Amino acid sequence: MGDYDIAIIGAGLGGVYAMHRFTSQGWSVVGLEGASDVGGVWYHNRYPGARVDLDSLDYCYSFSEDVWRSWQWRERYAAQPELLGYLNSVADRLDVRRHFHFETWLNAATWDPARRRYDLTTADGRRLSCRFLVLTTGQLSAARKPGFPGLDRFRGRWVMTSHWPQDEVETAGKRIAVIGTGSSGVQTISTLASEAEHLYVFQRTANYAVPAQNRPLDGMVQKELGDRLPVEREQLLTDTAGGVRIPEPQHPMSHYPTAERDAMLVSQWETGGQGMNSVFLDQGRDPQVNDIVADFVRDRIRGTVRDPAMAEALCPTYPIGTRRLCLEIGYYDAFNQDNVSLVDLRDDPIVEITETGLRTRDHHHEVDLIVFALGFDAFTGAIDGANIRNGQGITPTDRWRSGPRTRLGMMTAGFPNLFLPTGPGSPSVLGNLFLQNEYSIDWIADCIAHLDEKRYASIEASEAGEAEWTAHVAQLAQGLLRLGIDNYMVHVSDDGSRTFIPYIGGVRRHVASMREAAAGNYAGFDLR
Repeated sequence: MGDYDIAIIGAGLGGVYAMHRFTSQGWSVVGLEGASDVGGVWYHNRYPGARVDLDSLDYCYSFSEDVWRSWQWRERYAAQPELLGYLNSVADRLDVRRHFHFETWLNAATWDPARRRYDLTTADGRRLSCRFLVLTTGQLSAARKPGFPGLDRFRGRWVMTSHWPQDEVETAGKRIAVIGTGSSGVQTISTLASEAEHLYVFQRTANYAVPAQNRPLDGMVQKELGDRLPVEREQLLTDTAGGVRIPEPQHPMSHYPTAERDAMLVSQWETGGQGMNSVFLDQGRDPQVNDIVADFVRDRIRGTVRDPAMAEALCPTYPIGTRRLCLEIGYYDAFNQDNVSLVDLRDDPIVEITETGLRTRDHHHEVDLIVFALGFDAFTGAIDGANIRNGQGITPTDRWRSGPRTRLGMMTAGFPNLFLPTGPGSPSVLGNLFLQNEYSIDWIADCIAHLDEKRYASIEASEAGEAEWTAHVAQLAQGLLRLGIDNYMVHVSDDGSRTFIPYIGGVRRHVASMREAAAGNYAGFDLR
């Protein structure tokens, strides 16, 4: 396949922009993508009801007024078909598709210290090399595969939300089991409840779901934002925690009289969206404050689900905001339907899958279709899947037994010229991944241009720079209620110690640190 300056792995929202930016600067670039087209998470996650949980006007490219004006968003929270259509439209407009090899999985990448290049092998045996390896695989791309005993003998059909088939999955009039009640489970259940003959929801852990309050978008709002796009983009980068236009908390709960506090909760409920995570400045660290917010949401669940026992089973018991907050459109209403049953796996766990359904400890449920909504092997799954090795034959995660270690969430020590945009140690899944990918790719492009200008062959995180940033990430996360709850953002070491993987300092602080490092001749990195 040849020798290239840069290899991009993944053709999702980060890969599409990376290909545009790098080729625009005249480098030879190749892209590898396992799917048959662009789209990344929105190519694979085409399950019923799939949609983004950030506002569409934030969750899109903002580097170009031309691209911004080329697409008119229809809804506050775009559904998967519109998001995939958008990414295809942008890929066409930027003419990047021709640089990607689709249905091509990276099988291995090994750094050759003598040649200062990565040698890559694809799953079908093709070989190529590159100076720089950029992993735009995203943090939620490696799916957790079902491991229930007996699945191989099930005579019906089973599918995963994270890799939904492209062919039609018949759901109307079927007996369906959905296993998992995270974000994808909540969205799938809301949709399938109106189609299934009977829907069985298998829940291990109840999750908080708050109203999306989705609505059609006024095109004039998008136009007005486009008129001041560069200013808006810079403000999102330098003056927000998540790179989104969500009002941020100003004071701890104790600042407000009880009546005003309650009114703020009601207002946020009616506004909808992720803002319920941050009504008060201290709700992510103070258990008593968090309880008040959580109790407010639990009371709304009890007020919606008519069966008291079912409502109680759907009420989460952990602090709100310590797992990914789900946005719902009719989720709790679905449990008022006669054709929807909740199976609480804490009381009646799954024992096996049979030829005709699922057997729990106390019951057997006959189904035609099983939907696994099990989530992802986040952060490290895609890195491990790429089988990247340095000159000593070790992989990045070999050094991460006590949690990921990076410099600015961009590089890890011992791996020259390997970039991990939106990786561990960056705000990543805590914020707007379109904006973060754009900024990270711009930073990488400027970095490579700097290396070329100064005639450097390689860059990698220094041991000291990596240690400094990793300690900073951990220090900011101290006292988070999230650290005490098992979830995909927390790494638990063998000794029981816990590390919060993303950077809780937010986009504004991360961007400031990135700019400061670049201005200081890439401080915290070794240039050779």
